[in-house]
Amino acid sequence: MAGLKIAVQMDPMHSIDITGDSSFALMLEAQKRGHALWHYEVHHMWLNGATLQARVRPVTVQNVAGKHYEFGPEKTVNLAEMDVVLMRQDPPFDMAYITATHLLEHIHPKTLVVNNPAAVRNAPEKLLVTHFPDLMPPTLIAWDRGAIKDFRKLHGDIIVKPLFGNGGIGVFRLKSDDENLGSLLDMFFAASREPLMVQRYEPAVRQGDKRIILIDGEPLGALNRVPAEGDSRSNMHAGGRPEPTKLTPREREICARIAPTLKREGLLFTGIDVIGGYLTEINVTSPTGLQQISRFDGVNLAAAIWDKIEAMRA
Repeated sequence: MAGLKIAVQMDPMHSIDITGDSSFALMLEAQKRGHALWHYEVHHMWLNGATLQARVRPVTVQNVAGKHYEFGPEKTVNLAEMDVVLMRQDPPFDMAYITATHLLEHIHPKTLVVNNPAAVRNAPEKLLVTHFPDLMPPTLIAWDRGAIKDFRKLHGDIIVKPLFGNGGIGVFRLKSDDENLGSLLDMFFAASREPLMVQRYEPAVRQGDKRIILIDGEPLGALNRVPAEGDSRSNMHAGGRPEPTKLTPREREICARIAPTLKREGLLFTGIDVIGGYLTEINVTSPTGLQQISRFDGVNLAAAIWDKIEAMRA
């Protein structure tokens, strides 16, 4: 097809790890297909009346450490003139992130925003999963200290984490005899007005937390993330070790159950987390794992994503 005009809304180019960044993999693949790329950060976007504008820079990318991008001259564009906008800035999922989804709705779907900004806003990863309670481990989302303490009394070993956090930051495991729960709640609620997510600790995490990539609802790749010794977190940002894996029948069942919702909401590129057969998160903001899965399985998931986008733009 004819080359697309693609704006990538993401974090600064100089800050990314090109060996693991999924946005970079998507950009490399788009460039390989002859599409034109522009880069901008979310705070370089504004709504002028009903016109969504941004200060963008044309960018070329290459898989060379320290020389992985080159910018052209900056200019102001109407984002509605783009064919595709990739919304790829990392969380936290805060009011700034939510505001960006509202702004991007002014151009979607005439300009295809991936993922659908309204669905991203309405389906933060730790909340969308609660619509599938039979697939989850026991889970509580609460401000109420008594409810949280009762949950621990019932389940004993628990995980406490920020509802809108990312990368394993602020995730704590508290066993039944840990005396730090009250102090931890003081710390969380002093820093934020948001509720906490509390889940039963699943010992199966020692064997890994599986990240499964779904493209338009279809599972096309997976990797296992094994926590570092002495850490309950499996996130690669927190030292988790990636390793190859295959999907189990239970994991395929989970994917089949959530696929209609993902497709209906326009969540084209998602990454789910599964521990011991339990669905713990559905990541829709800035999923990762494309490059790691490619190294293990030889599958080009970035190409599969662009195949879908090109078909939608044809």
